[in-house]
Amino acid sequence: MGRAEFIAMMAFLMALNALAIDIMLPGLPQIGASLNVQNENHHQYVVSAYLIGFGIAQLFYGPIADRFGRRNPMLFGLGIYVLSSLMVVLVPSFGTLLALRFIQGIGSAATRVITISIVRDVYGGRQMAEVMSLIMMVFMIIPVVAPGTGQVIMVFGHWHWIFVFMAAAALVVGLWMYLRLPETLHADDVRPFTAKSIFQGFRIVLTNRVSLCYTIASTFIFGALFGFINSAPQIYLGIYGLGALFPVAFAGVALFMALSSFVNARLVGRFGMRRLSHASLLGFITINTVWLVVQVLGPQPMPFPLFIVFFALAMFQFGWIGSNFNSLAMEPLGHVAGTASSVLGFMGTVGGSLIGAIIGQSFNGTALPLVAGFFSVSLIGLVFVLIAERGQLFRPHNKPV
Repeated sequence: MGRAEFIAMMAFLMALNALAIDIMLPGLPQIGASLNVQNENHHQYVVSAYLIGFGIAQLFYGPIADRFGRRNPMLFGLGIYVLSSLMVVLVPSFGTLLALRFIQGIGSAATRVITISIVRDVYGGRQMAEVMSLIMMVFMIIPVVAPGTGQVIMVFGHWHWIFVFMAAAALVVGLWMYLRLPETLHADDVRPFTAKSIFQGFRIVLTNRVSLCYTIASTFIFGALFGFINSAPQIYLGIYGLGALFPVAFAGVALFMALSSFVNARLVGRFGMRRLSHASLLGFITINTVWLVVQVLGPQPMPFPLFIVFFALAMFQFGWIGSNFNSLAMEPLGHVAGTASSVLGFMGTVGGSLIGAIIGQSFNGTALPLVAGFFSVSLIGLVFVLIAERGQLFRPHNKPV
């Protein structure tokens, strides 16, 4: 297939994960009311249960994909995604819904681990960073349209139909992949599926300073994003009373991130992953520092236009950080791409979701916990980047250190 179709397919495979989160955000209050959930903060568990299943399962898909190839494990994961989505229609209780969301996350993990493995099979270095940026740009279409799609579905039907929509989307993307994507795992890179081989692969990943530290840095920064996703309905609907405009505000920031990914794809070949991601990390820290000062000392609540400007600027930097940090973490590990994507994805998702849950559950009727969370994780991310680079930022070449 051509490069454009490859990028589009990888983007929509990864987007099934974003769809499973973003499409239901406007419906969390209705889901809670339908299933008799009394505590408003407990609505966030619908997101957290999914993310935990998504994170844990990534440990297994990588070694499996390194042994059996990329296609069949991906199709297996998509099958779990489809079936668990359809079963939600029959849930009798909130606990059952959370269990099915956990299982849905297990299926969706294939779309993260194996997609990145496929991209690493085909591309490396700055070329991988460029392709990942373009994938992220297309991927960001989902946060733009998903909340609005969920709201439209609830206008014409019950929230259960959101899950039917997710199942249909996964079925279409899975069929596309089945018909058009060849196996990308090279015969020389097949690893035996044994305990010794798996632990050896894990050791290779966990003892690589650059990969490990960039993964930890991105884990904390993604934790801020998960914290926002958890508390977005409470901030947009509760504090600012946006109502039907909630999807519009969500889409506006997502478009900013898509623009950021597009710009990164254009610049990364010229300036390199390190220069761009380090500059954006410092920009992220600066914006979050000013945002926190204004949040603490300014009027309460912060005027919505000012809040959305700070948030959009922070997310623009996030768009440069995400794809470049991921590429930097994967770059030294091409010979164990599946296992590497598995371990790094597990750490990023489980760690990020736990950090995000802490930020989300700290919601106190104001945006302060969210803003303080953004500020804190950005500083921690800088610490681990400095460890990865032995204290030297802006290295001119993307070579393993």
